[in-house]
Amino acid sequence: MSIMPSWLDPETILRGLGPFLLPGLCLIIFAECGLLIGFFLPGDSLLFTAGLFVANGIISPDLWLVCLLLTICAFIGNVCGYWIGSKAGPALFSKPKSKLFKQEYVDKTHEFFDKYGTRAIVLARFVPIVRTFITAMAGVGRMDPKKYFTYSAIGGVLWATGVTVLGYFLGQIPFVHENIEAMLILIVLISLVPIVIEVIKARREKKRITEAAIETAAETTTEITRF
Repeated sequence: MSIMPSWLDPETILRGLGPFLLPGLCLIIFAECGLLIGFFLPGDSLLFTAGLFVANGIISPDLWLVCLLLTICAFIGNVCGYWIGSKAGPALFSKPKSKLFKQEYVDKTHEFFDKYGTRAIVLARFVPIVRTFITAMAGVGRMDPKKYFTYSAIGGVLWATGVTVLGYFLGQIPFVHENIEAMLILIVLISLVPIVIEVIKARREKKRITEAAIETAAETTTEITRF
């Protein structure tokens, strides 16, 4: 029995596309990477299952061609998302009474990309929902387009090609094939690991800075009392 709702089950989605399986999958990947309405789509699971389908002959084109098409669609999706953010951003954030779209969010976006920059772009590819919104926020925050598109392309290759290839080879293992849903959940959990590591590192750095500040303040106080 499936633990996912049928409309989110990757195998159900792909089989439901019928003869338009590959074009439909490319459109889904494009939407999830570039259109804000695509945040709910299970991109990781679809890529993994697509690799499995290629291995089983359900998707007829060769693996390299499928990976190429999916990677291109992921990248074009990011270009579209960045454009949406850069064009719609000023209008959305120019409303002083808006509770959702505030200028401070743009400022925080600038700070976020200044701090994590290239790592954020690549890591976000592997996190559901985040990969949809971060590209628009990069446009809103006016991140350098050349830098963004360069690392977006790298992330697209690692994600679209990497997960599909993983599904192709692991999907041929009987245990993986028989426990496909558990494998898909595992992939999502693994994709969160890099972000968790970054959060832990950031907290440790913040703690270190705080402790250093306290130590400096204590030393200053000691010096003052001596006088």
